[in-house]
Amino acid sequence: MAFFLFQRCGEILFENPDQNVKCVCMLGDVRLRGQTGVPAERRGSYPFIDFRLLNNTTHSGEIGTKKKVKRLLSFQRYFHASRLLRGIIPQAPLHLLDEDYLGQARHMLSKVGMWDFDIFLFDRLTNGNSLVTLLCHLFNAHGLIHHFKLDMVTLHRFLVMVQEDYHSQNPYHNAVHAADVTQAMHCYLKEPKLASSLTPLDIMLGLLAAAAHDVDHPGVNQPFLIKTNHHLANLYQNMSVLENHHWRSTIGMLRESRLLAHLPKEMTQDIEQQLGSLILATDINRQNEFLTRLKAHLHNKDLRLEDVHDRHFMLQIALKCADICNPCRIWEMSKQWSERVCEEFYRQGDLEQKFELEISPLCNQQKDSIASIQIGFMTYIVEPLFREWARFTGHSALSESMLSHLAHNKAQWKRLLPNQRRNSSGGGGSAGPGTEAEEQTVTEGDAP
Repeated sequence: MAFFLFQRCGEILFENPDQNVKCVCMLGDVRLRGQTGVPAERRGSYPFIDFRLLNNTTHSGEIGTKKKVKRLLSFQRYFHASRLLRGIIPQAPLHLLDEDYLGQARHMLSKVGMWDFDIFLFDRLTNGNSLVTLLCHLFNAHGLIHHFKLDMVTLHRFLVMVQEDYHSQNPYHNAVHAADVTQAMHCYLKEPKLASSLTPLDIMLGLLAAAAHDVDHPGVNQPFLIKTNHHLANLYQNMSVLENHHWRSTIGMLRESRLLAHLPKEMTQDIEQQLGSLILATDINRQNEFLTRLKAHLHNKDLRLEDVHDRHFMLQIALKCADICNPCRIWEMSKQWSERVCEEFYRQGDLEQKFELEISPLCNQQKDSIASIQIGFMTYIVEPLFREWARFTGHSALSESMLSHLAHNKAQWKRLLPNQRRNSSGGGGSAGPGTEAEEQTVTEGDAP
């Protein structure tokens, strides 16, 4: 029994008995409607968390400065844009030179395939709508709108739903991260070794999966959901809990928006399943599984990209690379992402401490420094994957550039290590005592 959801507050059932699994579509998503008929509130599936304890005072003391004024204006413009996207016409329009900002954003999009693309700047220039703006541009640039006969208004509506269902209060797992991963995925899809074999369906799947791979992320990791007996952990039986939820939520939004409703039923079912396969591949606990398989393919030289299964596998690898590519960016951007993800870890640790739970690995701000977390992440997770990706691409210019940035950033973090830990930290890819335990600790957490 196939049906479309117009209010995401239940579950979806697949027709195929083998696929008849519960699909969460923003469980508990009660949507209040005002006089305009437009949703006035959207509530996701994040656990009951008292974030009042975690007040961010980073910018205190800046009132009156030009930087503070610009930040306030940016918020006003973002709020203004959000209201317009919802169809709510403000009583008094804001005149803040929007065309100047949009002109700069359009100029940035002309360089969207460059690895030094600054997603933080792009997000500011688009009034906080980086994910929507980026995806609309990429769908058009890749000819997907024409090929799949997509309705532009429906596409925009779907992308707004995706962007809004990321939690802006998350320091890391938010819509800007999704836009960053999507931009990286675009760069990887352009790699000559891969690009020559990709079909329009492959490209659309890669971009959609990148955009929605962390949708409705609660800002805490799977172990936290399991030990707090969260309903998502129970629903997915403690297996790829977050990734399953991201996938099911994406399906719910696709069906609700009817973006693909004009396509043959068999095709939409295939798209839903392939999206699931791609998003589930981002589970960090499956890192060794994919890495071992990739190494075997490269060793045996048996990858056949004309084969749909091999092509899909490389899309999974590309998405995994895009998801954890922050250490391969230029230092200025990589450092920002590192600080953001660690802030999210520390918030979880504070919550665990408040509720007298065991503090998760990487989440103790008193013991786990940003530098040590990043060095471990680079050594055990990022370097092994990107070395194999470079082998696959034939050590392309982009791959070599990423490995160069990775080495530089790792050296930078080593310089920032607390003095008492410098001598005990492992260097390069060498493994010292305790390596296996450290690797397990990094893998059990979310990707920094």
